[in-house]
Amino acid sequence: MKRYVLAASLLATVTTAFASGSAMLLAAQEPATDATVAAPAAPTDSGALAALGESLFFDRNLSLNRTQSCATCHDPDRGFADSRGLAASLGDDGTSLGDRNAPTAAYGALVPPLRQGEDGRWVGGLFHDGRAPRLEDQAGGPPLNPGEMGMPDKRAVAERLRENPDYQAAFPKLFGAGTLDDPDAAYEALTKAIAAFERTDLFAPFDSKYDRFLRGEATLSGQEELGRVLFFSQQFTNCNQCHQLSRNQMDGRETFTDHRYHNIGVPENTALRQTNGVAAGTVDPGLAGNPLVDAAAERGKFRTPTLRNVAVTGPYMHNGVFEDLRTVVSFYNRYNSKAAAAQLKPETGEPFGFPPVPETLAVKELTHGPALDDRRVDALVAFLKTLTDARYEKLLDE
Repeated sequence: MKRYVLAASLLATVTTAFASGSAMLLAAQEPATDATVAAPAAPTDSGALAALGESLFFDRNLSLNRTQSCATCHDPDRGFADSRGLAASLGDDGTSLGDRNAPTAAYGALVPPLRQGEDGRWVGGLFHDGRAPRLEDQAGGPPLNPGEMGMPDKRAVAERLRENPDYQAAFPKLFGAGTLDDPDAAYEALTKAIAAFERTDLFAPFDSKYDRFLRGEATLSGQEELGRVLFFSQQFTNCNQCHQLSRNQMDGRETFTDHRYHNIGVPENTALRQTNGVAAGTVDPGLAGNPLVDAAAERGKFRTPTLRNVAVTGPYMHNGVFEDLRTVVSFYNRYNSKAAAAQLKPETGEPFGFPPVPETLAVKELTHGPALDDRRVDALVAFLKTLTDARYEKLLDE
């Protein structure tokens, strides 16, 4: 697997960094006096830390059967989403299939830590239900998930880390002597390194056509401009009810999410559940299933995802129920349209289906604005495509 912005060889990167004056403080650290350490030291070389994180991100040896890495479900060549096109990702064992779609890891570093606002509403956190309060917590989830990378415990992960000579050199220099001998310390160090890699500009370049338009470097087509106007209009669409963070339409750091949790009535993915063993009719509790939240009023709510790279990171919704981006826009339009055809899923011609948790449905947000005709639906899709990072624009023609 190729590397993108950091060194191709972790050992060369880290060893060189620590041979230079920039690493002298760490080199002068007192050695650990115990075989284990309570917590890894805080690294002072951010470049070497991100380089280590990059190597870990692509390392398939950190899964039980050595077949899967973070990049398997978060492919850098496909918007950091699962390039296999499945509604839910296969696990390291080749048979386990989850019940949720793997969200993009792009722009994930800009998601704020999970917290409850003064208005009582939850915001931030990683995964669809926010159960990982910080980026480091998210990075530590997949290796120990039996349906994902499948490692039995932190000790087993530490053993795999010790197999790699590059890691044997990098971890002590970055986190202190003895780090790899303590499973908890080794695992915490692993999560910090991966999170550091995910905070690099590779994950959030802000270089899409839309970004270039904001900087005066590109011009939107008539259709794209109509879509942009509709998207940001509070009169004509409900898009920015949830998918706008800054009230400034010209904000060059817009992530196109409010980071909050909403129940938009996404129907059950019955096709997925015919293959993953989850009983039909099982309700995904969403935010209410988060052990840090556990409130009935949050049932069926999921965190608003970023729309950046949305055109190349399908299938869509938390359960991957929709394959086509236009279907997603049509789904939102169904709440405002009385036309019988608007209640049918374009991909299949079948009804969209009922909201699994109607009692918490975001009716006010979903019914905001008038129904859209086909021309306006197409314009919104065209605008959403302009949110594609430059390196993925070639995928728009697939």
